[in-house]
Amino acid sequence: MTIFLLVFLLFIGWLFIDFRLGRKKHLQTASKRLYPNRNGKWMLFGDGQELYRSYFQDISDAKHHIHILFYIVKNDNVGHEFFSLLKRKARHGVKVRLLLDRIGSRNISKKEITELQNCGIEFAFSNRPVFPFFFYSLNYRNHRKVTVIDGKIGYFGGFNIGKEYLGQDPQLGYWRDYHLKLYGDGVQDLQTEFHLDWKRATGKYVPNDYRYFPSLIKGSLPLRFIPTDGAFIKEFLLELIQNAKSEIIIGTPYFIPGSEILTEILNASYRGVSVTVLVPLKADHAFVREASFPYFKKLLAAGCNIYRYTHGFYHGKIVLIDNELCDFGTANFDKRSFFINDELNCLITDPQFISKIQEEFKKDLYMHSEKLTISAYNKRPWLQRSKEAFSSFISDLL
Repeated sequence: MTIFLLVFLLFIGWLFIDFRLGRKKHLQTASKRLYPNRNGKWMLFGDGQELYRSYFQDISDAKHHIHILFYIVKNDNVGHEFFSLLKRKARHGVKVRLLLDRIGSRNISKKEITELQNCGIEFAFSNRPVFPFFFYSLNYRNHRKVTVIDGKIGYFGGFNIGKEYLGQDPQLGYWRDYHLKLYGDGVQDLQTEFHLDWKRATGKYVPNDYRYFPSLIKGSLPLRFIPTDGAFIKEFLLELIQNAKSEIIIGTPYFIPGSEILTEILNASYRGVSVTVLVPLKADHAFVREASFPYFKKLLAAGCNIYRYTHGFYHGKIVLIDNELCDFGTANFDKRSFFINDELNCLITDPQFISKIQEEFKKDLYMHSEKLTISAYNKRPWLQRSKEAFSSFISDLL
């Protein structure tokens, strides 16, 4: 028993040291990239069926290249349809580069990868676990979801590829998310992000000629991309929250903000800013939902509004400030997105877009959600409370 305990303590110590040193090395290499303000054309999707219909059609219409980065592609009928489409385009001479996260897409078989490559598709995994900081690298994920077609059309947001995103998972039900289709100005920044991630994963450069960076028309949507490589997003969010004057709206599947951001949210509430948080009632990962409840207690005590989505699973990722500014993208409102993952967000100030995303959010809030009250919070069963304690302990890795 003594030997077992000693081995266990040594293992825990190794995990702690591995994670801390890996994080330190990561921060030394993380780059802060600043993109200029752009003006593109846009289309917002909140439903997987509508998104896939447009997305698959644009891939089918590609003439020169298709660049795709996803966190997850499922090994199911939807994933197979996606791969079949890419194979067909590659056979017809379109250059296809496909980059998937090693952990998120771990169920893609070697056979499938070989078939993709035999059709001419350049395939790679990003963020493979490596030594000496194996545990940290195992947790370092590329969570960006970016597609660029012919350098003129871009997609990014919260959806991945799989049947659950079409609402076909019986446990999760309807999948609610947000994804943006971008035309023209701004697509060049999505292209640059893909090129950087591709170079980091493969060591190969993608040409920077006019075929990948064509002339782009300007649209009415003012936007600015904000990529974060496991760093910098906390400071960005703190500034948004500190500058809020009347309202903060947060939609996220996982609410694990950490002490600094929670403190600023509470301070905003104390100075009269209305705070509303929307999270899913269901959980798609163990312990993630429970890790939110210690934060909920303080928010409820400060008079903040917390709603839980009941019409399936909520996976949207937005922060709305004062009906004037929207932070939209791939980052969840949790420690993993703030401090570990590669993410891509977009700052949007267009009144028409703000109005549209608010309309979608209020529909989710008032038609498909239930409000969490202090009374309901205090009636949580003891089993859930014990899970919350454990979840808080491991919240950096959830």
